This record gives sequence, C-alpha cells and structure tokens, in this order.
Amino acid sequence: MQQSSVQPTQDVSTARRDFRLLLSGQSISLVGDQFMVIALPLLAVSVVSATEAQAVLLPFALYLPFLLVGLQAGAMIDYLRRRSVMLLCEAVQVVTFLTIALLGYFDRLSFPVLMLLVGVSGVSLVFFQIAYTSFLPELYTDKEKLHKANSWLTFFESSSKSLGPMLAGPVIALFGTVIAVFVNAVSSIVSLVTIGLIQHKKERIELNRREKQRGWMRRDIAEGLVFVFRHPILEPVITCGVVYVMFTMMVRTTIVLYCVKVMGLSESLVGIVIGASALGFPIGNLLSVHLVRRVGVGRGLVLSATTAVVGLAFIPVAGMAGSVLGLIIANVIHGMGEGSFGPTAVTLRQTAAPAELLGRVNSVQRVLTWGAFSIGSLLASGATLLFGLDHALWIGGLCSMLCVPVLARRGVLLECLRGEAASQTRES
Repeated sequence: MQQSSVQPTQDVSTARRDFRLLLSGQSISLVGDQFMVIALPLLAVSVVSATEAQAVLLPFALYLPFLLVGLQAGAMIDYLRRRSVMLLCEAVQVVTFLTIALLGYFDRLSFPVLMLLVGVSGVSLVFFQIAYTSFLPELYTDKEKLHKANSWLTFFESSSKSLGPMLAGPVIALFGTVIAVFVNAVSSIVSLVTIGLIQHKKERIELNRREKQRGWMRRDIAEGLVFVFRHPILEPVITCGVVYVMFTMMVRTTIVLYCVKVMGLSESLVGIVIGASALGFPIGNLLSVHLVRRVGVGRGLVLSATTAVVGLAFIPVAGMAGSVLGLIIANVIHGMGEGSFGPTAVTLRQTAAPAELLGRVNSVQRVLTWGAFSIGSLLASGATLLFGLDHALWIGGLCSMLCVPVLARRGVLLECLRGEAASQTRES
C-alpha cells in the first residue's frame, strides 16, 4: 500500500499536547452528542408531538448532507486549513443546538423547523468529520503511532457512548429533553475551546497549490472516487461499511422507542441499557492494535465485522424475549466487533491514501457510509410505519450480516489467504 507523504511538521511533545487537546475536546463533545441519541426522538414525540415514524426520520435529516455535499466538502478541504474548518463547524453546532433548546423551551419548535435545524447540524458535521479524519495524520506520521492514536480516539469516543446515555437518562427524567439538548450545546463549546488551543496551526501542507482551473472540483472529486473504487482493499472495506451502517442505523433509530413503547422501560432505564450496551466498544478499540499484529489487517477486519453483526442479530432476539440483560450482552458483543473494526479501517485509509488525496478519500468514505445512515433511517421509518417497531428491529439486525461477504473479497480476501498460509507455515 502507498504510504502517506505527509512529513512531520512539529516536535513530539507538541504533537502529544495537541493530540490530548483533540482527544479531550472530542470526548466531551461526543458525550453531549450521545444525549441526542435519547433526547431527539423523545423531544420530537413529547415536545413537537411527532409520530413515531416521523421521530425516527431525524437521523435522516442529520446524515442526508453527507450524500448532498460530502464529495464537494472533501475536494474543498484538500485546499483549506483543516483546523480552521473544524473550529467553524463546531461553532455552527453550538448555535444550532442552542437554537433548538431555546425554541423547545419557549414552545416555539415545530417538526419541520426541528428537521431543518438538524439538517444544518448535519452540514457542519460533514465538513468537521472530513477535516477531523484528515488532520490526525499530520500530527502522527508513523503508521503504528497513528493506529494507536486512532485507537485512543475511538476508545474515548466509544466510552462516551456508554457514559452519554447513562447521564442522559436521569437528566431527561429530572429536567426534560430540552435541557439535554442544551447540555449538548455546552459540550460543543468545550470542543470549540480545545481545538482553538491546538498549537499545530500550519496544518495545511503545501500539496495543492496548483492553480484552480475551471472544473477543478469535478476533476478532483473524480480523482478521489477513482482512487477508492480501484483500490483492492479500500473499496471492499468502505462498501462493507455502507451495508453495515445502513442496517445498523435501522436498529439504532428504533431501539430507544422500542425500549419505551414496546418493552415499557423508563427513560432512566433506557439510558442505562443503551449506555451499558456500549461497553464493548472501548474493549474492541484497545484490542484492535493487538488483533492486527496477530492476524493481519484483512483477517482482523473480517473477524471484527463478523463479531459486530452477530451481536446485532441477537438484539431483536433479546427484545422479543423481553430480556434487558440480553439486550446488553448482545450490544456488548456488537460493540466489541465495531470497536475493533473502526480504528483499523481508519488507519488503513489514512496510510493507503496519498496526503494530497486524503481529504477526498475521507470524503468518499463519509459520503457512502455516513450517507447510508440517512438511508437506514429512511428504511427504519418506512418499516416502522408499515410493520411496527419490532419488525424494523428484526430487519436491521438480520440484514446487517450481509456486510461480511461484501468485505471478504478482492484484496481483503487475498490478505486473509496470505495470513492463513503464513500461519500454516509457522505451525509446520
């Protein structure tokens, strides 16, 4: 695989300090984001008087911008200062969620306005995520250090998925959903401050200083797409992510309302269930580096994906049995697989793509996989409307298993076969 051509631009101590700032700010911001996992559907139902099918459409509004402007964002970010993009996007998040909180508090929030504001948040999320994943390789250029950094970032992100819902449940029960939205806005303010304190200001490497001619964006987008779809490993990994995310989103968008409406759990207990079920993510994050060292990238990705979908498939089984403990165990298994897959796939993408293409390669990944969030949300809404919450959960859980055969082909399959042959050679 081709190594990234980015060269070190600062000393190790400054890189560590900047990484800690990025890590702490993102961890706190993601705790606030997890408040929204519970708060947004409940806000739509309780404050805006939306139907259940409408409520599960909110993630569609959040992730639709990835399909609409994701590729253009990737082309633009390869010319922009990535840290500045992150600052601007975080500021937009603060304003957006403060507006939702204030409109909800004064009973001025309607469902169309809520969808619009969530969509604005989605546009800023597009630019932030592409800039964010393109920024880290400038702090760490060594492949193993980069993988470790990705693992730590994903570890704390995963931990926020446990802590956020656990905190959100009691907060919503005591103070209401509007306060939960306000907490998310405050967490974005913290992230804004930490990104502002990062000293690595010359993060825009002199790579794309060629003159922009007419049609440059179309040509740049095409260059990124061609690189991804011709790559023997990136293409199967990203396509696997599309299938996985689309059906996982059906589970994620229905499980909160399923727990409340079908299983009859309180908001506090829902927060505990969803938060506790995310405990598998940090375990998978910490294991990912060791798994790749032991079995290689290809086999590590296939094992991780298989573990993730097995857990997802058992979520509707546990729900049908009415077992809260079963839901937690199934989600822990799912989280371990996804937690291992994530940092391995990110590091692969960051090291396989040339530095001058990294923004566009990241945008292709975000457009396809995060855009699949919006499609999954739309499928969940249709399945809920036609068949009910329980059937939507079953469809999402079982169909997620389709991502494994999509992954185990082309270069990934060859890497798995090479790893198997190497293992047999060592044993003999």
